[in-house]
Amino acid sequence: MKTNRRWAFSLLPLRSAVCLAAFAGAAALLAGCASNAPQPKTSGGWLKDQVADAYTFGFPLVASDVARERAAGGDGTRPGQAPLNTLRHASALPPVGVTGAPSVDTLESTAWLDVAKEPVLVSLPAAPRGRYYDARAFDAWTNVLYSSAERAPYPKAQTIAFVPAGWKGTLPAGVLRIDAPTRYVWLSIRVRVNGPRDVREARKLQTAMQIDTLSGAPRAAPDPAAATSGAWSNAAADHPATPATASSPTEQAETLDANRFFARLAHALDDNPPSAEDAHEMSQLAELGVVPGEQVQFRKSDAALLATGLADGRERLATVPSNAISKNGWTWFGDSVGKYGADYTLRAYLARRDPGTATKESEVKPVARVDSDDHPLNGANTYVLHFAPNQLPPVRGFWTLTAYTKDGALVEGKVPRLSLSDRDKLKKNRDGSIDVVVSEATPGKGLASNWLPVPGGDFQLVMRLYAPKPQAADGTWAPPVVQRQ
Repeated sequence: MKTNRRWAFSLLPLRSAVCLAAFAGAAALLAGCASNAPQPKTSGGWLKDQVADAYTFGFPLVASDVARERAAGGDGTRPGQAPLNTLRHASALPPVGVTGAPSVDTLESTAWLDVAKEPVLVSLPAAPRGRYYDARAFDAWTNVLYSSAERAPYPKAQTIAFVPAGWKGTLPAGVLRIDAPTRYVWLSIRVRVNGPRDVREARKLQTAMQIDTLSGAPRAAPDPAAATSGAWSNAAADHPATPATASSPTEQAETLDANRFFARLAHALDDNPPSAEDAHEMSQLAELGVVPGEQVQFRKSDAALLATGLADGRERLATVPSNAISKNGWTWFGDSVGKYGADYTLRAYLARRDPGTATKESEVKPVARVDSDDHPLNGANTYVLHFAPNQLPPVRGFWTLTAYTKDGALVEGKVPRLSLSDRDKLKKNRDGSIDVVVSEATPGKGLASNWLPVPGGDFQLVMRLYAPKPQAADGTWAPPVVQRQ
């Protein structure tokens, strides 16, 4: 691929206007101008935007690279890690007070697959009667490669082969082939759990899951203590380019300065090439000096420009993209999720805010932070969600409603439940409608079945629709407003 170095050199102090004119006029004059003293750059606004674009484009790959390293490390033998091509199972529901807005209705099993040399086979059992689960696989750029819930929320037994790009071999009969465009694939399998007493039954499904390479090559023995309850493992791992003090891989990726961020991106690109449609973005990275597998070096004089570009990129990732669906005070995403194409802003936003986001056919996740008067939700108030008759969340799988602090922590203290779901026996009004009460204080016995306890102070509500029906994904249906009483 030819590389135009115009942008790369524009990050350096520019030649004088005389030199530029000489370059346009004749090569002989260029030689004379080359010895002139560099002049300071007067304005780099558009360059700053280009750095922000490059950061937005590359953030998902850097974040997933950090997550893989922390989950598997070199050989996956550090405490809390598991080797590549090895499942790690959450063996309990998240405790109260834990952060990261975790699901309290599913157990998660995860694995980082390495398909560099040969296909990796993932064998999954049939879902027992009424036991929803969804096996999701993502490439290193967080694009969805596969989701069982897109096809069936209660899948049959299946074996899936994740195949390296260009592989021409033969797979066993009956195996579903999924071509992986990147060396690393992240697997996340979420099994429904109906409260702590149901964990043991869900664990039976986890133990029936299996990962093997096509050749059956031996792997490092897994750590029996390795377990994870979040979408991206938070197991600590030392790396000279990534501080281990960050609480999550995405936060860790955000702490990187320009030199470390783009160096990590160049390294990860060597194993995990982007889509062919990303040629323009790759050309811009090359102009910046970021080439797959090559060392990245920036001039010290460009540090301020690079830092400003990264700051702008981080601001983009903290801003809800314009193509979000917003209704009744709730915000969620439909089209493009999981199949991002050139929507790099949405991909980076979700990689930062909600790793493991599936397609709209697998899961829809509306979030509310304000009430009907556009005031922040606060535990000092009592709220009601009024569902009209037959207007509970439309799903093929199941739905849940969970409250978290504004920072994503679960309710602390002894409460009767951490979420409401379709399995709860919600009390109906005479007309068939349902009122869900959201408050810190108990509403009393008469409404106890419909009560969702919330934290004190500002909080947020997260509704999860697993295997939603189309009307939930396109905004035809929306959660009701959160009405303050």
